[in-house]
Amino acid sequence: MNNNNENKDSEKSEKRRAEIEEIKEMGSVSAFDGKHKIYCLTIIGEIEGHNVLPEQNKTTKYEHVIPQLVAVEESREIEGLLVILNTVGGDVEAGLAIAELISGMKKPTVSLVLGGGHSIGVPLAVSAKRSFIAPSATMTVHPVRTTGLVIGVPQVMNHFARMQARITDFVVRNSKITQQRFTELMMNTNELVTDVGTVLSGEKAVDEGLIDGIGTLSTVIDSLYELIENK
Repeated sequence: MNNNNENKDSEKSEKRRAEIEEIKEMGSVSAFDGKHKIYCLTIIGEIEGHNVLPEQNKTTKYEHVIPQLVAVEESREIEGLLVILNTVGGDVEAGLAIAELISGMKKPTVSLVLGGGHSIGVPLAVSAKRSFIAPSATMTVHPVRTTGLVIGVPQVMNHFARMQARITDFVVRNSKITQQRFTELMMNTNELVTDVGTVLSGEKAVDEGLIDGIGTLSTVIDSLYELIENK
């Protein structure tokens, strides 16, 4: 009897260590102690793509996130995905790739923007089946841009325009905002001092149809549970 209890305690300790390691390494965790079994994925800092960012930058690596999403979709235990965002943007192609994967999942997905969901964080926020934003959070909508040396030829400008069209199309398909209104917000010259674009408060993001609703952690979890039960 004592051996059985010791084995159970050992298994619980090992499970707990694995959960802590998962949080430390991936910024994610499987929550199996609630009403439904959900997976929490955090996308924070800057989205790191093909280029490795400096060590002092807080990053989300797309080569870590993509396998996690595939594992969640294929898992027989996990019933839904909660995506928590606080990102300044980052690699456009990497961010859009993650957003496409989330939007294509069959399992219930809900997103929550905390702090900020800027730049490529906008497609990531709307990629879930339901999206929420904290009252104090903001979202910055602006065109595709780059830093460093750029060859000033028409082909480069066309490349940026095509990439922006892909992002706009994705956002419009996955939210309630129109293409015309999203473009207006993106090309606004009256708000940002050194850039074009618009900063949306949580309430304004909902009013514009970009995000589904204002929410807190409990709101988001309840919404995810509802999607799971309706499914």
